[in-house]
Amino acid sequence: MPFVDFSQGNVVQIWDGIYGTISHSENSTFCHFTIVSGSDLPEHSHVHEQWCHVLEGELEFVIDGEKKLLTAGMAAFIPSGAPHSAKAFTECKVIDCFTPVREDFIALEKKQAL
Repeated sequence: MPFVDFSQGNVVQIWDGIYGTISHSENSTFCHFTIVSGSDLPEHSHVHEQWCHVLEGELEFVIDGEKKLLTAGMAAFIPSGAPHSAKAFTECKVIDCFTPVREDFIALEKKQAL
């Protein structure tokens, strides 16, 4: 699996207002997501390290109490276990990378493929 075409993958809804295509390696999960304008991602945390790179739009992140508005070309790093939330002020296109693999995303893909 050295090459992935994210434009051809099955679209998965992760949360209300967040959907896209996902690929997994042995050690990480890589996602191309669209976040609908006005979507609020409530505060949560997970064991995974996460990188969120904004390709388009305005996405406000709060990570461990620190707030920042991200625009195209900016990224956020979320350490393992850090509480974080986000709000999309416009429609956003992002690339998320998680380490280790998001087993919960694999389960969602299987469930939504039915």
